[in-house]
Amino acid sequence: MTHEIVIRGGTIVDGTGNESFTGDVAVDGDVITEVGHVTEKGVREINANGAIVSPGFVDLHTHLDAQIGWDPMLTPISWHGVTTVLMGNCGVTFAPCNPGDKQFLAEMMETVEDIPREVILAGLPWTWTSYGEYLDTVEKSELGINVMGMVGHAAVRYYVMGARSIDENPTPAEIADIARVAGESVRDGAVGFSTNRQPAHRVPDGRPIPGTFAEPEELAAIARAVGQYGGIMQTVPHYGRPDTTKRDLELLAMEAREGNIRILFTCNETASWGYDDPHQIIEDYLEEGLEIYGNTTPRAAGALSGLGNDIMFPAFGKLREIELEKRLEAIQDEAFRNQLIEAARADDRNMQFSKNLHWLGNAAQPNYLYDPGDTLYKQSRETGEHPAEIWLRVMLENNGQTFFHMPFANRDIKETAKLLQRDWVAPGIGDAGAHVSMIMDADWATFTLNHWVKKEGLLTLENAIAKMTGKAARAINLTDRGELAPGQRADINVFDLDRLAHCQPEVVRDFPLGKARLTQRAEGYINTLVNGQVMLEGGEHTGARAGRVIRNNA
Repeated sequence: MTHEIVIRGGTIVDGTGNESFTGDVAVDGDVITEVGHVTEKGVREINANGAIVSPGFVDLHTHLDAQIGWDPMLTPISWHGVTTVLMGNCGVTFAPCNPGDKQFLAEMMETVEDIPREVILAGLPWTWTSYGEYLDTVEKSELGINVMGMVGHAAVRYYVMGARSIDENPTPAEIADIARVAGESVRDGAVGFSTNRQPAHRVPDGRPIPGTFAEPEELAAIARAVGQYGGIMQTVPHYGRPDTTKRDLELLAMEAREGNIRILFTCNETASWGYDDPHQIIEDYLEEGLEIYGNTTPRAAGALSGLGNDIMFPAFGKLREIELEKRLEAIQDEAFRNQLIEAARADDRNMQFSKNLHWLGNAAQPNYLYDPGDTLYKQSRETGEHPAEIWLRVMLENNGQTFFHMPFANRDIKETAKLLQRDWVAPGIGDAGAHVSMIMDADWATFTLNHWVKKEGLLTLENAIAKMTGKAARAINLTDRGELAPGQRADINVFDLDRLAHCQPEVVRDFPLGKARLTQRAEGYINTLVNGQVMLEGGEHTGARAGRVIRNNA
């Protein structure tokens, strides 16, 4: 007997948190058939000697709902060991959608997640009404990795209430309709329902998105309907104030009890906001027997500022008007450069802007671990230059291929470390597919292994892998992935921990209509298998398209 693939002689970290061991993994079809000492040969043998063999990583927080329409490889996360993604987070999705509502949904996604509306409208077929029909459309794509989707609160509310959904709470009859549509979406394949209580997420005219201020009665009805079909609920709480954080964490418990369901939420360290860690309340809920899982960024999440995007000094309006590819040439002109600097000197907003700018450096790997006090503003005080002058000089010295970082969440690395050590917290929130010209945090898995395991030793390799695979899968009721065991789907990573690295962010033009976006490569991933096929080899895609839409299996 022979196996189709045998991964031979690697250090097996199986996703359970158990101690690693040296062994082999056999794959036949899309299933792992043997783990341990495999005596039979493989039609293909992968030499994993000296490498780590783990389950494929599960990304619990993406916004690939649009990108999936034109990029079946779902880059950049498929370069970082991710084999299964959860999309539809934060309450914003493209389904359900009444005829005539696609413009609103596209515009809302643009303002919340920075995906250009014209790209969304041109890149998707918009052939659906229900969320199940949206998944039917996605299933027609030849996917490189697996996708799971949640239905969004904002879309459901707008589907039921129309424009009233933004400013008004629903009537009892409308609550019943919202809950029904949410439940039917899960019945038809959505993994769950997502809601967003962060008022900074807004529709184009500046009002918070539908559902931001939903009352407990509405959320309870949704939880019951979603729970009826075995779905989960995902929430973005309103961090930033102790009272709103406490209220929203209490709502998580209410939803878990009402629907007897799993809860997934975005959690952040709060020291940066000036108040104590509120998450003991989650520990108390876990003691009660509730299933609540947190997802957090393993480093400071932030926007990027450089020539490759439009996040730059307020006074740089003339530079923003120039095409991306011509900006470096433009700032090489001393007269134009001086014009920008003088404009920045004339407006105090530009000095304020520099107080949260941190250079990522020009090494092969970006430096996300800068001293929080080492800002562009501080450098200007030391050199006597205006911050805008330094910014332009750095761009010139690096041929325009560099970025400054502007952190906005998990800015305190020590408090972030404490959060990551909590058993119910998984690293993530890379927001892949969203904020395409502003943020590039999709390297979260590579960063976690490279920094928190290899450099700091905060997490053991076994614990980190379990958080990114088995525990992440359990949070979304994904039962056949996340572990290396016979009978599990063959989503597998083979990587060299010593060589593992995340590369500098870069700008590419590969979106519909020639639009630009940020992306980020990785090094050290030898092979990634998706459903038994080698999707990545030596850091490059092989052309295999074995990914699937994984529907709710209730």
